[in-house]
Amino acid sequence: MRTEDVLAAIATGLWRWDNATGLVTLDAEAARLFGLPAEPTVLSEAAMRARLHPIDWNETYNIVRLAVAENTLAEAHVRVVDGDGRVIRTIRSRSKPLATDQEYGEDYELIGTIQEIAEPQAGALTGQSPVAGDWRRSREAFLLDAGRALAEARSTAEVLRVAASLSMPGFSPDGLAVFGVEGDHLTVIGHHGHDAGAEGPFTDMSVNTDYPAAEVVRTGRAIYLPTPRAYHDRYPATWPLVQGFGRQSWAFVPLIVAGRTMGAWMAGFKHRVTFTPDERSVLTTVARMLAQALARAEVAESERELSLGLQRSMMPTLGPDIPGMSVAARYVPTGGGLQVGGDWYDIIPLPGGTKVALVIGDVQGHDVRAAGLMGQLRIALRAYAAEGHRPDAVLSRASRFLHGMYEFSTAQGPAHPDQSDAGRALDDNDYTVPRFATCLYMEVDPDTGTLDIARAGHPDPVIRSADGNALIRQTAGGLPLGIEADSDYPTTRVVLEPGDTLMLCTDGLIETGGHDMLSGWTRLRPVLEKTTDASLEKLADALIEAVHGPRSHYTTGPLADRREDDIALLLLSRHSTPARRPPRRTVLTIAQAEPEHVGGARQQLRALLHDWADDEQVDSAVLMVSEMATNVLVHTDGDAVLIAEATGEPGKRRLRVEVADASDELPHKRRPGELASSGRGLMLMEMLADAWGVDPRGEGKSIWFEIYESDDDNSPPSEADPAPTDTVSAPPGD
Repeated sequence: MRTEDVLAAIATGLWRWDNATGLVTLDAEAARLFGLPAEPTVLSEAAMRARLHPIDWNETYNIVRLAVAENTLAEAHVRVVDGDGRVIRTIRSRSKPLATDQEYGEDYELIGTIQEIAEPQAGALTGQSPVAGDWRRSREAFLLDAGRALAEARSTAEVLRVAASLSMPGFSPDGLAVFGVEGDHLTVIGHHGHDAGAEGPFTDMSVNTDYPAAEVVRTGRAIYLPTPRAYHDRYPATWPLVQGFGRQSWAFVPLIVAGRTMGAWMAGFKHRVTFTPDERSVLTTVARMLAQALARAEVAESERELSLGLQRSMMPTLGPDIPGMSVAARYVPTGGGLQVGGDWYDIIPLPGGTKVALVIGDVQGHDVRAAGLMGQLRIALRAYAAEGHRPDAVLSRASRFLHGMYEFSTAQGPAHPDQSDAGRALDDNDYTVPRFATCLYMEVDPDTGTLDIARAGHPDPVIRSADGNALIRQTAGGLPLGIEADSDYPTTRVVLEPGDTLMLCTDGLIETGGHDMLSGWTRLRPVLEKTTDASLEKLADALIEAVHGPRSHYTTGPLADRREDDIALLLLSRHSTPARRPPRRTVLTIAQAEPEHVGGARQQLRALLHDWADDEQVDSAVLMVSEMATNVLVHTDGDAVLIAEATGEPGKRRLRVEVADASDELPHKRRPGELASSGRGLMLMEMLADAWGVDPRGEGKSIWFEIYESDDDNSPPSEADPAPTDTVSAPPGD
């Protein structure tokens, strides 16, 4: 008897579905079961779809796709309808997918049988339990939540925590394990629901071992073991290793990314699970999302490790202590990419003594190229400093070095293998496009506190005095490094008094968050002045937090942190144990060729007296300073040296301002006419100052005045803060 006759006798039909052509071939019995004449026929996919209930068609299609992916049988219960949409019978279909495109696996043929079900379970289409609409909606909601949680995980540990917290609808696993592959061995990336150390026998297991996870890695196909007997019969060698865990069912699903099996995911259940097509579909979908999340986490962790390695190799340690001083430093990379950039700081021991050099700089850009240039420039600066050059010479040589790099690369042609087209447009990523760098180089003498500063387009340093007053210390500067081959960088000498703190930073600390130099400094100044009792390390943390906010702001949404630029911060403090409050002091030189610096002197004095009790006294002091400095520039041929010092306790302070020049000619008080444009300087000082005078010196003279903060009767300060011994000399009058 023929096979076709046997199948027809038991009311079983044969059918074949070619996915590539979209044709379905039925034998006579299969055609009868589908409500067609009982003769062999060939239908289009659309015609076949019209013979099935719409809900059953969608469910069957998903089951077939899962069977193709797992290379398993596709079994489904479907309802056959007539031309009017009435259900005429329910049939059971069992088929085996055969891939016809081995390279991609997209085309396949289904070959199987169909039988009529006399009394179908109410509402049952697949598996052993009904697939209700509520269950399907719960499954979809679960997959959406799981996908969102896995997409937000940033590290392998977070991915494993999310996987351990997944609560699948109706069949949540009690134990999970994620296996990876290193060479020809399995590794346990993480597990949940097992005691510590339980992964020992499965660590470093060969992929050729008779173990489900190893077979999944070898074949790329899922393995479902619904009972302990099924596990024992299929994997007798490794059954003793898992018997003690007390599981009843296991699912081993491959973790596949871009066609590559990167590991396996094990879900163990303490209750029996039949692994219906819907349950297998959920497990397969979760495994795909888990594989994608692990791949993203692996890339992110590799980038972070590369970033940290670059930072550790390019950023120096603070090194040995500086006698009598403390140093603190911070580097905060931008939030994107590899988190490396062109900002840097350095501390360089100088030859021949206790002096050290502090360097801070910023190469244009915050990418890998900027980081590479920063490393080269930092080495060059160290070499020039080790040769014993002064700050101005160090920066001049560094500028020539950076400028010469681009002259050489331009002459040699494209420095990057992808930039060989002669007609290509240049952009910022072109390795022959020049980049500049700002830099501040400072030579520190710990014994005297003197700082010799040379600046190349970098923000000015900030000095916080011992009493908490913070001022921007204006210094002379030149062009950023690399713009011109030969540039001059004048040196400014500043004295760091005992108890003072110096802040050097890149523009990322000031301008982040849409600020400019003025508003950014306004934001940072209260932080500097309110943390006088904190350690230098806490001050550095407070300054960074003032810009980036607390750690709780590193979230999505309106409070998301905006790391727009790299930040380098360097703090230097001179130790002090004063018996009384040290003076607040500033020194400034106004050159004959730079009369515009008179305005800077006014700003320095206002900043020095920002907390003075009487604003009118501040205005008077600023007016007198402007008059004194202008007189020196107009009536002499030399520079004006301004020294302003505030001493005493708040509310009872004394301000003394001196303006010295190299001219021996003493000023004379006159009585100018109404239309005269000069001659009122000494009259203003006599009216506004509590004390004033002119002191001849060996070379030149010094004009000075004093203002007392609290005494309404203009009496001198108390004995606790005695007045200077300089003789108040009345200049000759007309």
